[in-house]
Amino acid sequence: MNILIKTVITEKMNKLTEKLNRYGFVVARGANKLQIKEAVEKTYGVTVEAVNTQNYIGKFKSRNTKNGIVSGIANRHRKAVVTLKKGESIDLYNNI
Repeated sequence: MNILIKTVITEKMNKLTEKLNRYGFVVARGANKLQIKEAVEKTYGVTVEAVNTQNYIGKFKSRNTKNGIVSGIANRHRKAVVTLKKGESIDLYNNI
């Protein structure tokens, strides 16, 4: 099971990275904090101090079209904010 799906790169996450040395990842919905910690340490070779997780529930969406109302649910996902040990960092922009 692939635990780390993608990194979260937004202005808000960049501010957290600069001030508090925290990084955001979209992770598998079934992953727990210990699995996330091990995956980040193994992938990036850093020491993780804390992991905070957030579950996002898919919101109901609908729109009007020529054929009537089309409705559905947006995707569910789980986000993890990982705090690294002081002095360590992850270079997220090296592969761009």
